[in-house]
Amino acid sequence: MPVAPYLWAVRHGETTWSTEGRHTGTVDIPLTDEGRRQAEGLRSSLAGHDFAEVLSSPRSRAVETASLAGFGDRVEVVDDLREWDYGEDEGRTTLEIQQDRPGWSIWRDGPKGGEALEHVAERADRVIVRARAATGDVLCFAHGHLLRILAARWLDLPPNDGRLFSLGPARISVLGWERETAVIDRWNEAREG
Repeated sequence: MPVAPYLWAVRHGETTWSTEGRHTGTVDIPLTDEGRRQAEGLRSSLAGHDFAEVLSSPRSRAVETASLAGFGDRVEVVDDLREWDYGEDEGRTTLEIQQDRPGWSIWRDGPKGGEALEHVAERADRVIVRARAATGDVLCFAHGHLLRILAARWLDLPPNDGRLFSLGPARISVLGWERETAVIDRWNEAREG
């Protein structure tokens, strides 16, 4: 019986905006020195695993993380892995947004003038279809909100259930299988060593 591919998901390393809790979608914020160190640290955790495909968001923070983790020679940029477009909320923290819109939640209310949650979920679904059709495990480098939505959709949950998954910078998660059921095999793991 053939083994279904697993989807390995890696959030990019630290950026100045990620440390400040700023919504970072379309602005191409680079990795910090610590973010580059984190990305290099992923190398030992990912080495030795044979991936059929290596995919990345087009944002430089994700592409650089893939490269520093040892996959720069084979990473393919995939637009569907880009982060949520936060519209007018780009660069703002949740607390700043809640000053204008009390009780606001990205998962319930979405970003002002930005991308609808359902559209982000459609992109995640396309990544899942591609990963499940691969000839082996797939590794992708992307962003916090996008990967949390991807996990929810892998489990056939509504996209706003991504709110239930915490995900730090340069963390590894593995979406897999328990027999025929899609499961989270590992989540939000720091690099080994």
